Amino acid sequence: MTLLRFDPFRELDRWSAARPTQGYARAPRMPFDAVRREHELVLQFDLPGVDPGTIDVTVDKGTLTVAAERTNVRQDGDEVVVSERPTGRFVRQLRLREGLDADAVRADYDAGVLTVVVPVAEAARPRRVQVGSGTESVSASDGPAESSAA
Repeated sequence: MTLLRFDPFRELDRWSAARPTQGYARAPRMPFDAVRREHELVLQFDLPGVDPGTIDVTVDKGTLTVAAERTNVRQDGDEVVVSERPTGRFVRQLRLREGLDADAVRADYDAGVLTVVVPVAEAARPRRVQVGSGTESVSASDGPAESSAA
């Protein structure tokens, strides 16, 4: 199982990163990692300095949306010398593949990392198939066919 990644703005982000912004602010980024563990997909999003109350995780029609907001912590009279930490609303959308249980998604935020776990649906999990020998006949029922002696 793999995660289908479709981001129509990825090339635009790369293109704009190589050029000066000329006064235009770039949208805040939300980098993430995705790994498969046993029977679940684990996504970890970097959200340092984000108030947990602003984090919103939703699943709608197979699309996982993660949104969060980070604000400036400035006081009246502060003179900004350098401002490199992005602020504002962060949003990331990922299309989940078939076979994931979107109804059982869970999320946890700890130490600036949002961990979202998406279980693999029971029907999509690999299962072992019992192999019979050539001397046994299996009927449509659950057990072997009964033989009759003539």
